[in-house]
Amino acid sequence: MTKPRPCSIADALGVVGEKYSLLVLREVFFGVRRFDAIARNTGAPRDILASRLRRLVEAGVLEKVPYSERPARFEYCPTASGHDLRPVLIMLMSWGDRHLADVPPTVFEHSCGSDLDPAVVCRCCGEEVDGAAITARFQVPGWSVEGAA
Repeated sequence: MTKPRPCSIADALGVVGEKYSLLVLREVFFGVRRFDAIARNTGAPRDILASRLRRLVEAGVLEKVPYSERPARFEYCPTASGHDLRPVLIMLMSWGDRHLADVPPTVFEHSCGSDLDPAVVCRCCGEEVDGAAITARFQVPGWSVEGAA
């Protein structure tokens, strides 16, 4: 049996790829931090939501912060690692707006005053990234575009 391609996308999906995980992050980024409100806004069954929150905490994407001792109650706040996922959600939303929505359900306004139109740009040169502008370089020995050597 051949091993699958080493891939950071696959690794990331191991953390945020389960149903409701990205919706949990959407809610947290909107400032919705408590279990009941996250459940209501995502439509996630309570047992599934508890599992997703536990996984996101274990992976260091969210942290549980107590807000009540009796009974014990927690809010879920993004860590630095969690904040790094915000652009991923914004790009995913942008794709959904362009290809799946008749009318975008949510529009973000940028600090410049315009509606946000996100783009991936190279941090070094500032150019927008598209398929023609990038070339894969494989860091794991034995792997190439075609797969394992």
